[in-house]
Amino acid sequence: MISKRLRSRSKLHRRVAGLLALAVALIGMGVLYSLVLPDPQTAQAQQDPVAVREGEQIYNNTCITCHGANLEGENGRGPSLIGVGEASVYFQTETGRMPAVQQGAQMDEKPRVLSTDEIEKLMAFVQSRGGGTTMPEEHGEELVGTNSARGGELFRLNCASCHNFTGRGGALSSGKFAPDLDNISEDVMYAAMLSGPESMPRFSERQLSPEEKKDIIAYVNSVTNGNNNPGGEPIGGLGPQSEGLIAFIVGMAALIGITLWIGAKA
Repeated sequence: MISKRLRSRSKLHRRVAGLLALAVALIGMGVLYSLVLPDPQTAQAQQDPVAVREGEQIYNNTCITCHGANLEGENGRGPSLIGVGEASVYFQTETGRMPAVQQGAQMDEKPRVLSTDEIEKLMAFVQSRGGGTTMPEEHGEELVGTNSARGGELFRLNCASCHNFTGRGGALSSGKFAPDLDNISEDVMYAAMLSGPESMPRFSERQLSPEEKKDIIAYVNSVTNGNNNPGGEPIGGLGPQSEGLIAFIVGMAALIGITLWIGAKA
């Protein structure tokens, strides 16, 4: 009888010890997870509640008709804004594409409607509803890289098929087009690469690192400011089309002149 009681108590002790060990292990894993996991990157935690509230009012006044009360789009008139992030809001509003005057295959750039303060508050509100891509802390000249040669290689690989080799843009399918990049600010170019507006793809940090994006901006600045024309007159920077036209005109004039000279000699 005594041996049975001892065995029963020993078995109970082992079970209790096992449960205690499991509880300690779970608590330890929870503590370790809380230490290793970064702070939650929710937009609401990062944004000023006052700015979010005022941004919501701006949204209700300028965007709700097409994008809906819950940012989910309204009857096909506008796409959902949940998760697009502040970078997309900045690009669309800073370039005047939004608020849109009318629907079309592509929104044209025009003078912006919202002020800088209103844009920032609208960015805060949209960011608070689903998060998304955020703008970098740098601004203006801080977004210009130091290696424009590498930026040129990246631009020709990722951008030239639509924007032309010198950033002059070109026609796309379905009535869309790639705009020229003259007089585009560094912040707008960076936001475009982050958000992928219209037909443009979105470039994540895996595709283009922040340094590579800055080098692309440096290259675009070098070819759109008129200081990168070692051959002389750029003729609009359109590439071989303009050079071919000039060669045709000069060549035809030379041929006509030679023909007249040979006829006169005869």
